[in-house]
Order: sequence, then structure tokens, then C-alpha cells
Amino acid sequence: MPRGGKKGHKGRGKQFSNPEEIDRQMKAQREKEANEGIEKSGSESEEETSSSDDDVSSKRKGVEGLIEIENPNRVSQKSKKVAEVDVSAPRELSRREREEIEKQQAKERYMKLHLEGKTDQARADLARLAIIKKQREDAAKKREEMRKVKEEESTKSKR
Repeated sequence: MPRGGKKGHKGRGKQFSNPEEIDRQMKAQREKEANEGIEKSGSESEEETSSSDDDVSSKRKGVEGLIEIENPNRVSQKSKKVAEVDVSAPRELSRREREEIEKQQAKERYMKLHLEGKTDQARADLARLAIIKKQREDAAKKREEMRKVKEEESTKSKR
């Protein structure tokens, strides 16, 4: 519920443009586009010399086209030609890419040492395995002795 004297936005009257207004706006837009086309065709030779200025002015959005800004710190990005780009040159890796590669190499080194049994974790695993192996051997011996004792009892009871 609205408080105070405030009313919601719903229920306001709708405003429609009349057809004459729409026609006037469309004609103005067509004339503007035609003028730009004439300017572009007349300034093709001039465009080659100052292509960066035209690109900047055509790409401006919103108020930027109306206000001239001269920022000495702004560096415009110039597109490189295919002939200038050196594909064979080694590309410098970003920090994230470099860290990812280092992380992967460290993991590979650790796994290699782990398989050789040189890490603390590998030693602990091997010790645990040795203890379990010994326990299983002891249990197997005990079962074998129990089986032999049962066989002797069963043979004595049959006689």
C-alpha cells in the first residue's frame, strides 16, 4: 500500500504519438543517415590518414559524443596488421596461467616422489600396509592352526 500522498505508477494515462510526429522523426533520421553517407563517401581519402580519430568518434556512446574529452593518460588501442603480428614469438603468460602451470608441475613432482616412497605420506602409507600385512599373516597362521587342531580332534573322535 502506498504511504502518504504517493501513488503507484500503474493507472497513469498512456501517451500516444500522433502519426505526423512519427513521420517527422523518421524523415529527420533518414536525412541524417543520408548526410552521413555523403560525408563518408567524400572523406574516404581523408579517412585513411586519420582512421583512429574516426573510429573513436563513431564508437562513442551516450554523452561521450557530445563532450570532447582529452585525457593524456588514455591509450587508444591500435589494431595490428597481420604482417606485423609475430606468431612465432613466445607469448608472455598471465599470472594465473603461470601459477596454474607451476601448480601442475609441483603436483607431478610430488606424485613422482610419492611413488618412489620418498615423501612422509608415502612412508606412513607403507608402514600402515606393513602392519596390516603382518596382522593378516598372523590371522592366517592362527586359522591354519585352528583347522589343524579341529582335524586332529575329528580324527581322534572317529577312532
